[in-house]
Amino acid sequence: MSDDAKAPERVTFSRGYGVCIMGIDGTWRRDCLLNAISDNDAVLTVEGSIQGLNLKEFFLLLSSTGLAYRRCELVRVNGTEIDVQFLKGKHKKKRPGGAINHEALIGG
Repeated sequence: MSDDAKAPERVTFSRGYGVCIMGIDGTWRRDCLLNAISDNDAVLTVEGSIQGLNLKEFFLLLSSTGLAYRRCELVRVNGTEIDVQFLKGKHKKKRPGGAINHEALIGG
């Protein structure tokens, strides 16, 4: 099996798609053009400076209402173009006492 078959399929936009990046804490936001996207990563062109921004973890807002978003981290900077990878959500911890005691339910 070749390496090409394992690579995620990437969709490329010829003119870019208008999106925003925003800090996790909501203190900063930049308009961007989404140039390419796959299940795991994206290529963006940022409008304005990214100097001084915490790009370790931020949101890629895919809709103007903010209802479609991905959590990201910076991979590479090349001028105004940045490569980001999407972060996977952490598994929620089960709360203690969340399990059902079946014996108590049936009186045993």
